[in-house]
Amino acid sequence: MLGRVILVTGKEEFLGERTVTAVKAAVKAHDADAELGDALAADLSLATLGEMAAPSLFSSVRCVVVRALENLPDGSVDGLVGYAQAPVEDVALVLVHGGGPKGSGLLAKLRKLPAVTEVKSEPVKPWDLPKFVVAEGGARGARIDGEAAGALVQAVGEDLRMLASAVDQLVSDFPGATIGEAEVAQYFGGRAEVKNFEIADAMLAGRRLQAMEGVRWALDSGTSPVYLLSSVAGQLRTLANYVGGNRKNINPYQLKKLPAVARGWDGESLGEAIRAVARADADLKGAASDPAYTLERLVLTITGLRS
Repeated sequence: MLGRVILVTGKEEFLGERTVTAVKAAVKAHDADAELGDALAADLSLATLGEMAAPSLFSSVRCVVVRALENLPDGSVDGLVGYAQAPVEDVALVLVHGGGPKGSGLLAKLRKLPAVTEVKSEPVKPWDLPKFVVAEGGARGARIDGEAAGALVQAVGEDLRMLASAVDQLVSDFPGATIGEAEVAQYFGGRAEVKNFEIADAMLAGRRLQAMEGVRWALDSGTSPVYLLSSVAGQLRTLANYVGGNRKNINPYQLKKLPAVARGWDGESLGEAIRAVARADADLKGAASDPAYTLERLVLTITGLRS
């Protein structure tokens, strides 16, 4: 890390910050007395960069982080590129660019330099989130199976920080064990988001009693009817894509369960189901006064459409 420039690019703040933290930790591991500095690129001049990179009375080893590189003043570009051509031996310089076209000219210049290492922190695609969960578990010495990873994504959502935190909890509480759906359900199965997906799955699979009981439970526990309906709409869109042959963006966890559900649907019945969800959405947003009736009618309609 020392004597190099680490260029962190991309819009995924969590991954970018993880890289910054790792560089700081590596520098501290090399020299416990190393100094850490942080600055905004908008405030950076050749003079201030020189001051940050210069050795102090206490330590010659430093880690300097410059954030929002896209806002670097034009007058400082040549100075920063000149530094990156011959970095100070005892300094690790981390440049963080938040993504987007602004500052692309500077990035192009930096990428050509031998002393610059780029670490990209691009957002993870929704269908790749289970892979992210599996990798997070592996990095902590644990094995999370694919179905458990998919269930965790449905339970926690798509925020990487929340997913990483959830993996931390699971690995901590089940050391040395393979983490499956049962372990995920033990900690996250009570979340309303999970129940919503389970209700939607039951409806599309034709399990009328289970879906009806789930709707009543959700409403009694204070779940938003609109939020519940959005889960149904989302699952229905995924099913329609699967039946239509568009499976590129469906995560592996869903792909494993969809064939059994899809056998009861065709294009015509899916079209009717989509129209039923649209009518329910209009009812919930003002055209009807009884959310319970609207959702229970939807359960009867959708389970009835599945052959």
